Amino acid sequence: MFKQCHRELDGNKAVGINKVTKAEYEVNLEGNISNLVKRLKNKSYKPLSSLRVFIPKGNGKRRPLGIASYEDKIVQFAVKKILEAIYEPRFLRNMYGFRPRRGCHDAIKEIHNRMYSGKINYVVDADIKGFFDHMNHDWIMKFLGVYIKDPNSLWLIRKYLKAGVITDGVFQESVDGSAQGNIMSPIIANIYMHNVLMLWYRIVFSKEIKGDSFLVVYADDFIA
Repeated sequence: MFKQCHRELDGNKAVGINKVTKAEYEVNLEGNISNLVKRLKNKSYKPLSSLRVFIPKGNGKRRPLGIASYEDKIVQFAVKKILEAIYEPRFLRNMYGFRPRRGCHDAIKEIHNRMYSGKINYVVDADIKGFFDHMNHDWIMKFLGVYIKDPNSLWLIRKYLKAGVITDGVFQESVDGSAQGNIMSPIIANIYMHNVLMLWYRIVFSKEIKGDSFLVVYADDFIA
């Protein structure tokens, strides 16, 4: 599986703090993968801190991105595949961000259909400020523990969450959040939203209100 993840990763993406590229890792792929598996089995694997860079946003501000080292990208990609296999059948259909065969235009289409064919009097457009950087680690692990009982998998995900970031050469501890730009972050964010917003809407909110309502979610943005 790690070899498959290696083949699928884009070698042109930015490199992490150790500067190792896909091409360099591939020179001794068999040995590198074997060593990685050994470290994972004996729990000596330790993900490197992500390199934090900033890219401009449309509003003039800057968005922080975390760039993992290449080997950590392989591990994150593998974990992402496993998490998607577990959670995709459980996610509600009105979640559109970072999901297979779903995208921005699908979310817009549903909103359009709901607003023009439904009985809509009020629309709420919300963006959760700093969502990726402030997800609570303890709650992430509790949510994952509902369907994942393997302690080794949970250990690995927690190691990733606690790896920290390097900003301008300075290490920062990861107290909460999951850095945008890292491969695992989108699925972690979807799992978080599934538990704190989607299930609340379906199980609690929709049973307590009168009249019609809808909710469409894309990552940390939603329209109700």
